[in-house]
Amino acid sequence: MTTPLVLSDDTITLLGRLADLLDAQRPTAEMRDEIRLCRALVLAEQLHGPTEKAFDAEQDLLAAAPAVRHGQTRGEYAALLRLIAKGVSAA
Repeated sequence: MTTPLVLSDDTITLLGRLADLLDAQRPTAEMRDEIRLCRALVLAEQLHGPTEKAFDAEQDLLAAAPAVRHGQTRGEYAALLRLIAKGVSAA
C-alpha cells in the first residue's frame, strides 16, 4: 500500500464518506475491491464534479485506501478507513 505521508483534506473527507457509506449499507457483507474502486470515483465526482480535481482526489483516495483482504466485511474495512483518516499506521 502506498499511502501518502500527509493526507489532504479531500482525502480525509473521502475516506470518511466511504467509511460512512459502507457502515450504512450492509456492513456485515463481504467487502470487494470492485466496491472500493467504483465508490472512489463516485465519491470524488460528488465532491468535485467530473473534473481533473475529481480525478486527482480519486487517485489520492485509492492510494490511501488499501486493497481489500479476502473475507473482510464492509464494516471492518470502514473501521480501517477511519483509522487511516486519523493517521494511524501499521508501519
